[in-house]
Amino acid sequence: MRAVIRTRHYSYSTEKTYLHWAKRFILFHGKRHPAEMGAPEVEAFLSALATERNVSASTQNQAMHAILFLYRDVLRVDLPWLDGITRARTAKRLPSVLTQQEIAALLAHVSGTNGLIIKLLYGTGMRIKECLRLRIKDVDLARRLITIREGKGNKDRVTMLPASLVEDLIQHIDERLRWHNLDLSTGHADVELPDAIARKYPRAASEWAWQYVFAAPSYSTDPRSGSVRRHHWNERNIQRAVKAAAQAARIHKLVHPHTLRHSFATHLLETGSDIRTVQELLGHSDVSTTMIYTHVLNRGACGATSPLDRITA
Repeated sequence: MRAVIRTRHYSYSTEKTYLHWAKRFILFHGKRHPAEMGAPEVEAFLSALATERNVSASTQNQAMHAILFLYRDVLRVDLPWLDGITRARTAKRLPSVLTQQEIAALLAHVSGTNGLIIKLLYGTGMRIKECLRLRIKDVDLARRLITIREGKGNKDRVTMLPASLVEDLIQHIDERLRWHNLDLSTGHADVELPDAIARKYPRAASEWAWQYVFAAPSYSTDPRSGSVRRHHWNERNIQRAVKAAAQAARIHKLVHPHTLRHSFATHLLETGSDIRTVQELLGHSDVSTTMIYTHVLNRGACGATSPLDRITA
């Protein structure tokens, strides 16, 4: 299963997730081989997740996709019942959004590399993984543009680079270049590349342009290739920094890195930006996805005056 996933060039996080659910499915049925099982076993496992483990609909769907991948792509079993399995409906929730005052209070409690990344998340609308995977070549300081490569849905897009962060980013990149020169001297300057690039240009892995903007401060072993090199900045560092900053700012809302992206979109719409522009900046395929942010604006139903206020005015 791992070999098939890597042949399809799926991300390492997807690989870990799919293998996790495949193992749980097999263990749930007493280590029986999947080829010996069928629809009843799959339905029993998915039902147990919902009734006994009380998992969310999105988690149940994630498990189902992993099992379907196991049968269709790994075992190559053509089973008509796969299409008949009912998918759990994911609840539609309004995104958690901070006010501009809350954002300012949160940003006042961040610093260093974590602080620069958090400010970029709010200032550009990037997803956390998109920000952490930025390469040097993707940052255009002169034009104040950031090119996001292989975003969600394997799509590229362009977003703005806030002018207020240019100077901080220049200083960070200068320090990053010093690290890169050190890595060249120790033989650890290569970085993970898309497979096609790595094959066509074997030396590209050590070139400055391909280095991560936000690299880890220490070396680690690549779980796939076994190479010892710098990975990008750890996602958990940002999650912890955002949580700590929200607590320090006394923000009593559910706040995580993706909240900054929600706030970015909402604040752009509040200040009159066209929804199509916001759609492009966020990388949404359908404008209906972007429309959810109109529900958290002080307009429409939420912007109407309550009849109680008219009576008591």
